[in-house]
Amino acid sequence: MARSGEEQQMRETARRRGAVRRHARNSRFAEAEKIISFVLADPQVRQVRERIEAAETELGAELRARLQPFQDRYEQAVREGDTAALTGVCPGKHGRWGRICVLPDGHHASIEEPHWGHTSDGHPIAWVGSAPDDW
Repeated sequence: MARSGEEQQMRETARRRGAVRRHARNSRFAEAEKIISFVLADPQVRQVRERIEAAETELGAELRARLQPFQDRYEQAVREGDTAALTGVCPGKHGRWGRICVLPDGHHASIEEPHWGHTSDGHPIAWVGSAPDDW
């Protein structure tokens, strides 16, 4: 009986420690979100973001004639549930902004293309780098 009480106490202690760790992690994420929102609200940061988005949109449109077949293949693979084709697609995405790169995985190293795809509203877009939602 004493052994069972000790085991129960150890489980309760582990449960509490886990809850404290989750709370601390969630608090850090909430604080980071506040800081990011504050920085993104700055007028100069908004201007830079607008300029970057304009450049990405322009580059996306310029590359469309050459890269549209990749978008077409991606859409067909999604429609057909072709997991083999979808697993060969670049993992680069900005899902929060509706961007999914439709080029083959490794494209940026082999053919030196930026990520390319369409925005959620259907406009072609090209971008360099990744976003936190790429994790």
